[in-house]
Amino acid sequence: MKTPTLFLLLRLTSARASHPPPSPALSGVRRGCTDRRGPAPATRPVPRGGAADVDVLSAIQHRWEGARDLALLEQEVEDHNAAEIIARAATAEEAASSRRLIAMPLSEEKFDPVPGAFSHGHVQTGDKMSLPVNFWRVIQGGGVEVPWLFEVSRLEGVTPARFVPRPDAGGAPAAPQLDAVVGGPIDFRAPANYVFLPRWMFTALGLRPREVVHVRVVTDVPPGSAVRLRPHSSAFTAITDHRSVLETELRHYSALTAGSTVAFDYDGMRYYFDVVELRSAPKGARAPMVKVTDCDIAAEFVRPRDQMKKRG
Repeated sequence: MKTPTLFLLLRLTSARASHPPPSPALSGVRRGCTDRRGPAPATRPVPRGGAADVDVLSAIQHRWEGARDLALLEQEVEDHNAAEIIARAATAEEAASSRRLIAMPLSEEKFDPVPGAFSHGHVQTGDKMSLPVNFWRVIQGGGVEVPWLFEVSRLEGVTPARFVPRPDAGGAPAAPQLDAVVGGPIDFRAPANYVFLPRWMFTALGLRPREVVHVRVVTDVPPGSAVRLRPHSSAFTAITDHRSVLETELRHYSALTAGSTVAFDYDGMRYYFDVVELRSAPKGARAPMVKVTDCDIAAEFVRPRDQMKKRG
Protein backbone atom coordinates (compact mmCIF):
# COMPACT_ATOMS: atom_id res chain seq x y z
CA MET A 1 0.00 0.00 0.00
CA LYS A 2 2.96 2.35 0.51
CA THR A 3 4.16 2.28 -3.12
CA PRO A 4 0.94 3.69 -4.65
CA THR A 5 0.91 6.44 -1.99
CA LEU A 6 4.45 7.40 -2.89
CA PHE A 7 3.60 7.43 -6.62
CA LEU A 8 0.57 9.63 -6.03
CA LEU A 9 2.50 12.14 -3.94
CA LEU A 10 5.31 12.31 -6.46
CA ARG A 11 2.87 12.84 -9.30
CA LEU A 12 1.10 15.60 -7.40
CA THR A 13 4.36 17.32 -6.57
CA SER A 14 5.58 16.98 -10.11
CA ALA A 15 2.33 18.34 -11.52
CA ARG A 16 2.40 21.29 -9.20
CA ALA A 17 5.94 22.19 -10.17
CA SER A 18 5.44 21.70 -13.92
CA HIS A 19 2.36 23.92 -14.41
CA PRO A 20 2.98 27.69 -14.21
CA PRO A 21 0.64 29.88 -12.16
CA PRO A 22 -2.28 31.47 -14.07
CA SER A 23 -1.63 34.68 -15.97
CA PRO A 24 -2.17 37.87 -13.92
CA ALA A 25 -4.43 39.10 -16.71
CA LEU A 26 -6.89 36.32 -15.87
CA SER A 27 -6.74 36.70 -12.11
CA GLY A 28 -9.45 38.34 -10.04
CA VAL A 29 -11.67 39.79 -12.86
CA ARG A 30 -12.79 38.15 -16.06
CA ARG A 31 -12.22 40.15 -19.21
CA GLY A 32 -15.12 42.39 -20.11
CA CYS A 33 -16.64 42.22 -16.61
CA THR A 34 -16.66 44.79 -13.85
CA ASP A 35 -15.92 43.79 -10.24
CA ARG A 36 -17.53 46.29 -7.82
CA ARG A 37 -15.21 45.13 -5.08
CA GLY A 38 -12.31 46.69 -6.91
CA PRO A 39 -9.11 45.06 -8.11
CA ALA A 40 -8.03 41.81 -6.59
CA PRO A 41 -5.42 42.23 -3.87
CA ALA A 42 -1.87 41.40 -4.75
CA THR A 43 -0.88 37.88 -3.72
CA ARG A 44 2.52 36.73 -2.58
CA PRO A 45 4.02 34.22 -5.00
CA VAL A 46 4.18 30.67 -3.65
CA PRO A 47 7.72 29.32 -3.73
CA ARG A 48 8.13 26.22 -5.87
CA GLY A 49 10.66 23.43 -5.35
CA GLY A 50 11.99 24.86 -2.10
CA ALA A 51 13.72 23.15 0.80
CA ALA A 52 10.36 22.14 2.32
CA ASP A 53 9.44 20.13 -0.78
CA VAL A 54 12.85 18.47 -0.77
CA ASP A 55 12.45 17.54 2.92
CA VAL A 56 9.00 16.04 2.32
CA LEU A 57 10.19 13.98 -0.62
CA SER A 58 13.26 12.85 1.30
CA ALA A 59 11.10 11.72 4.24
CA ILE A 60 8.74 9.86 1.91
CA GLN A 61 11.64 8.15 0.17
CA HIS A 62 13.21 7.19 3.51
CA ARG A 63 9.96 5.64 4.74
CA TRP A 64 9.43 3.82 1.48
CA GLU A 65 12.95 2.38 1.55
CA GLY A 66 12.45 1.26 5.16
CA ALA A 67 9.19 -0.46 4.28
CA ARG A 68 10.80 -2.11 1.26
CA ASP A 69 13.75 -3.38 3.31
CA LEU A 70 11.42 -4.77 5.99
CA ALA A 71 9.29 -6.53 3.37
CA LEU A 72 12.40 -8.12 1.89
CA LEU A 73 13.54 -9.25 5.35
CA GLU A 74 10.13 -10.75 6.10
CA GLN A 75 10.21 -12.63 2.80
CA GLU A 76 13.73 -13.90 3.48
CA VAL A 77 12.74 -15.19 6.93
CA GLU A 78 9.57 -16.80 5.63
CA ASP A 79 11.43 -18.49 2.76
CA HIS A 80 14.01 -19.92 5.16
CA ASN A 81 11.36 -21.25 7.52
CA ALA A 82 9.48 -22.87 4.66
CA ALA A 83 12.48 -24.46 2.95
CA GLU A 84 14.82 -25.27 5.83
CA ILE A 85 12.46 -26.03 8.73
CA ILE A 86 8.96 -26.94 7.58
CA ALA A 87 9.92 -28.83 4.42
CA ARG A 88 12.57 -30.88 6.20
CA ALA A 89 10.53 -31.76 9.31
CA ALA A 90 9.46 -35.36 9.79
CA THR A 91 6.28 -34.47 11.68
CA ALA A 92 3.87 -31.54 11.94
CA GLU A 93 4.98 -30.96 15.53
CA GLU A 94 8.62 -30.76 14.50
CA ALA A 95 7.70 -28.38 11.68
CA ALA A 96 6.05 -25.97 14.14
CA SER A 97 8.55 -26.19 17.01
CA SER A 98 11.22 -23.79 15.72
CA ARG A 99 11.46 -20.68 13.57
CA ARG A 100 13.73 -17.91 12.45
CA LEU A 101 12.00 -14.75 13.61
CA ILE A 102 12.43 -10.99 13.52
CA ALA A 103 12.91 -9.70 17.08
CA MET A 104 10.94 -6.68 18.25
CA PRO A 105 10.66 -5.06 21.71
CA LEU A 106 7.78 -6.09 23.95
CA SER A 107 5.90 -2.93 25.00
CA GLU A 108 3.74 -2.38 28.04
CA GLU A 109 1.18 -0.48 25.98
CA LYS A 110 0.43 -3.34 23.60
CA PHE A 111 1.26 -6.50 25.51
CA ASP A 112 0.48 -5.92 29.18
CA PRO A 113 -2.17 -8.47 30.21
CA VAL A 114 -5.46 -7.15 31.54
CA PRO A 115 -5.66 -6.17 35.23
CA GLY A 116 -6.12 -9.28 37.32
CA ALA A 117 -4.05 -11.48 35.03
CA PHE A 118 -0.95 -12.95 36.62
CA SER A 119 1.62 -11.13 34.48
CA HIS A 120 -0.15 -7.75 34.52
CA GLY A 121 2.41 -5.02 35.18
CA HIS A 122 5.35 -7.37 34.68
CA VAL A 123 6.07 -7.11 30.95
CA GLN A 124 9.66 -5.97 31.61
CA THR A 125 10.14 -7.74 34.94
CA GLY A 126 9.51 -11.27 33.73
CA ASP A 127 10.69 -13.64 31.03
CA LYS A 128 7.52 -13.73 28.94
CA MET A 129 7.55 -13.20 25.16
CA SER A 130 4.90 -12.89 22.45
CA LEU A 131 5.18 -15.71 19.91
CA PRO A 132 3.51 -16.59 16.59
CA VAL A 133 0.68 -19.10 16.62
CA ASN A 134 2.69 -22.05 15.27
CA PHE A 135 4.19 -22.55 18.75
CA TRP A 136 0.71 -22.79 20.25
CA ARG A 137 -0.02 -25.67 17.90
CA VAL A 138 2.96 -27.55 19.36
CA ILE A 139 1.60 -27.07 22.86
CA GLN A 140 -1.85 -28.18 21.77
CA GLY A 141 -0.27 -31.41 20.61
CA GLY A 142 0.38 -32.29 24.25
CA GLY A 143 4.10 -32.95 23.99
CA VAL A 144 5.23 -29.97 26.06
CA GLU A 145 4.87 -29.89 29.84
CA VAL A 146 4.30 -26.81 31.97
CA PRO A 147 6.14 -24.48 32.20
CA TRP A 148 6.26 -23.98 28.44
CA LEU A 149 9.78 -22.80 27.66
CA PHE A 150 11.32 -21.28 24.54
CA GLU A 151 14.96 -20.64 23.77
CA VAL A 152 15.88 -17.46 21.88
CA SER A 153 19.37 -17.52 20.38
CA ARG A 154 21.63 -15.51 18.12
CA LEU A 155 22.38 -16.93 14.67
CA GLU A 156 26.00 -17.01 13.61
CA GLY A 157 26.41 -15.24 10.30
CA VAL A 158 22.83 -13.95 10.38
CA THR A 159 22.35 -11.89 13.55
CA PRO A 160 24.49 -8.70 13.24
CA ALA A 161 27.33 -7.79 15.60
CA ARG A 162 26.30 -7.23 19.18
CA PHE A 163 24.76 -3.93 20.11
CA VAL A 164 25.91 -2.66 23.52
CA PRO A 165 23.54 0.00 24.90
CA ARG A 166 24.66 2.57 27.41
CA PRO A 167 23.38 2.15 30.97
CA ASP A 168 20.33 4.35 31.49
CA ALA A 169 19.61 6.69 34.36
CA GLY A 170 17.60 3.99 36.12
CA GLY A 171 20.67 1.83 36.58
CA ALA A 172 20.06 -0.66 33.78
CA PRO A 173 22.97 -3.06 33.37
CA ALA A 174 25.74 -3.19 30.86
CA ALA A 175 25.11 -5.84 28.24
CA PRO A 176 25.93 -9.45 29.13
CA GLN A 177 27.55 -11.54 26.41
CA LEU A 178 25.03 -14.34 25.92
CA ASP A 179 24.22 -16.36 22.83
CA ALA A 180 20.91 -17.73 24.14
CA VAL A 181 18.27 -17.05 26.78
CA VAL A 182 15.16 -18.93 27.81
CA GLY A 183 11.68 -17.76 28.78
CA GLY A 184 7.97 -18.43 28.63
CA PRO A 185 5.05 -17.11 26.57
CA ILE A 186 2.93 -14.08 27.39
CA ASP A 187 0.71 -14.91 24.41
CA PHE A 188 0.76 -16.44 20.92
CA ARG A 189 -0.55 -13.50 18.91
CA ALA A 190 2.66 -12.16 17.37
CA PRO A 191 2.48 -11.87 13.57
CA ALA A 192 4.06 -14.67 11.56
CA ASN A 193 7.85 -14.25 11.32
CA TYR A 194 8.03 -12.07 14.47
CA VAL A 195 8.80 -12.50 18.16
CA PHE A 196 8.41 -9.75 20.79
CA LEU A 197 10.93 -9.89 23.65
CA PRO A 198 11.29 -8.06 26.98
CA ARG A 199 14.02 -5.46 27.15
CA TRP A 200 16.44 -7.54 29.24
CA MET A 201 16.52 -10.24 26.54
CA PHE A 202 17.48 -7.64 23.93
CA THR A 203 20.25 -6.50 26.25
CA ALA A 204 21.47 -10.00 27.05
CA LEU A 205 21.66 -11.00 23.39
CA GLY A 206 22.99 -7.66 22.16
CA LEU A 207 20.07 -7.15 19.80
CA ARG A 208 18.53 -4.22 18.00
CA PRO A 209 14.92 -4.23 16.79
CA ARG A 210 14.34 -6.09 13.50
CA GLU A 211 17.34 -8.37 13.88
CA VAL A 212 16.83 -12.06 13.19
CA VAL A 213 17.02 -14.72 15.91
CA HIS A 214 16.23 -18.41 16.24
CA VAL A 215 13.38 -19.50 18.54
CA ARG A 216 12.62 -23.08 19.49
CA VAL A 217 10.60 -25.05 22.00
CA VAL A 218 12.84 -26.54 24.70
CA THR A 219 11.89 -29.44 26.93
CA ASP A 220 15.29 -30.33 28.44
CA VAL A 221 15.76 -27.41 30.87
CA PRO A 222 16.27 -28.98 34.31
CA PRO A 223 14.47 -27.85 37.46
CA GLY A 224 16.52 -25.49 39.58
CA SER A 225 17.75 -26.11 43.11
CA ALA A 226 19.83 -22.99 43.83
CA VAL A 227 20.50 -19.54 42.42
CA ARG A 228 23.14 -16.94 43.28
CA LEU A 229 22.16 -13.36 42.52
CA ARG A 230 24.17 -10.15 42.63
CA PRO A 231 22.01 -7.08 43.31
CA HIS A 232 23.14 -3.97 41.49
CA SER A 233 22.12 -1.87 44.48
CA SER A 234 22.60 -2.61 48.15
CA ALA A 235 19.26 -0.85 48.72
CA PHE A 236 17.50 -4.11 47.88
CA THR A 237 19.16 -6.06 50.68
CA ALA A 238 18.13 -3.27 53.07
CA ILE A 239 14.46 -4.04 52.42
CA THR A 240 12.83 -5.75 55.36
CA ASP A 241 12.33 -9.42 54.53
CA HIS A 242 13.85 -8.97 51.08
CA ARG A 243 13.95 -12.75 50.61
CA SER A 244 10.15 -12.86 50.64
CA VAL A 245 10.13 -10.05 48.06
CA LEU A 246 12.52 -12.09 45.92
CA GLU A 247 10.35 -15.19 46.21
CA THR A 248 7.26 -13.23 45.16
CA GLU A 249 8.87 -11.47 42.20
CA LEU A 250 10.71 -14.56 41.00
CA ARG A 251 7.35 -16.15 40.19
CA HIS A 252 7.17 -13.94 37.09
CA TYR A 253 10.09 -15.86 35.61
CA SER A 254 9.50 -19.35 34.26
CA ALA A 255 13.25 -19.97 34.04
CA LEU A 256 16.58 -18.24 34.58
CA THR A 257 19.67 -18.05 32.38
CA ALA A 258 23.14 -17.84 33.96
CA GLY A 259 24.93 -14.64 33.00
CA SER A 260 21.75 -12.68 32.34
CA THR A 261 20.57 -9.61 34.24
CA VAL A 262 16.94 -9.59 35.34
CA ALA A 263 14.77 -6.99 37.02
CA PHE A 264 12.23 -6.92 39.86
CA ASP A 265 9.88 -4.10 40.85
CA TYR A 266 9.11 -3.39 44.48
CA ASP A 267 7.49 -0.40 46.16
CA GLY A 268 7.84 1.80 43.08
CA MET A 269 11.50 0.98 42.50
CA ARG A 270 13.14 -1.26 39.89
CA TYR A 271 16.01 -3.44 41.06
CA TYR A 272 18.47 -5.28 38.80
CA PHE A 273 20.19 -8.59 39.55
CA ASP A 274 22.96 -10.48 37.81
CA VAL A 275 22.29 -14.22 37.65
CA VAL A 276 25.73 -15.34 38.83
CA GLU A 277 25.22 -19.09 39.15
CA LEU A 278 22.51 -21.71 38.75
CA ARG A 279 22.30 -25.23 40.19
CA SER A 280 19.94 -27.93 38.98
CA ALA A 281 18.02 -30.54 40.91
CA PRO A 282 18.47 -33.15 42.22
CA LYS A 283 22.29 -33.30 42.29
CA GLY A 284 23.04 -29.60 42.42
CA ALA A 285 25.12 -29.56 39.26
CA ARG A 286 25.87 -26.24 37.62
CA ALA A 287 23.54 -25.47 34.73
CA PRO A 288 23.33 -22.69 32.12
CA MET A 289 19.53 -22.58 32.41
CA VAL A 290 17.06 -23.85 35.02
CA LYS A 291 13.32 -23.83 35.55
CA VAL A 292 12.16 -21.87 38.58
CA THR A 293 8.40 -22.46 38.32
CA ASP A 294 7.14 -25.06 40.81
CA CYS A 295 10.67 -25.59 42.15
CA ASP A 296 12.13 -25.30 45.64
CA ILE A 297 15.09 -23.01 45.04
CA ALA A 298 17.60 -21.77 47.58
CA ALA A 299 18.51 -18.16 46.80
CA GLU A 300 21.82 -16.64 47.83
CA PHE A 301 22.86 -13.01 47.46
CA VAL A 302 26.47 -12.10 46.75
CA ARG A 303 28.01 -8.68 47.35
CA PRO A 304 26.03 -5.95 45.54
CA ARG A 305 27.65 -4.20 42.62
CA ASP A 306 27.66 -0.82 44.31
CA GLN A 307 29.77 -2.27 47.14
CA MET A 308 32.39 -3.85 44.90
CA LYS A 309 35.70 -2.07 44.55
CA LYS A 310 36.35 -0.74 41.10
CA ARG A 311 39.55 -1.90 39.49
CA GLY A 312 41.91 0.95 39.02
